[in-house]
Amino acid sequence: MLDTIRHLCILSIFIMHTGASRIVLSQTGGPLYQQIVNQLKAKIAVGEWVAGEEIPSIRQLAADLRVSVITVKRAYLELEHAGLIVTQHGKGSFVAADVAPGPEIFEQEMVGHLEEAARLGTTMGMSEREIVSRLRQALDETEDARFIPKSSKESL
Repeated sequence: MLDTIRHLCILSIFIMHTGASRIVLSQTGGPLYQQIVNQLKAKIAVGEWVAGEEIPSIRQLAADLRVSVITVKRAYLELEHAGLIVTQHGKGSFVAADVAPGPEIFEQEMVGHLEEAARLGTTMGMSEREIVSRLRQALDETEDARFIPKSSKESL
């Protein structure tokens, strides 16, 4: 049974190449457009895609990933609203000129998640100490996951 689940998980992952870049979509990883947003944002954050660089067209990325053009368009619109890319009609989409690579790209997202966690904890009647304790627990679990050998992660 466990092997069947592993095989289904493996089958649910699509690895597609877009030029020198690779985007991985999973049927179990949340909305496809959000997976695209997160991965493109990461490419910009780490400097894989630099300011002014042309990125794949909406149609090309949709074809490469075998997803709807509407899915990619939604992802690109979200990245435009965040100020990370610009689209010039007739020319294509580019990494915004004023975007500097680095973790700052994720700052607003992290703040939003922390505010939501604080709001949920307060709504549940948790004390500040309990909320902080849960955050520390999540950090510990994340840290533990970093040190699992790659071969162990692949067998999960």
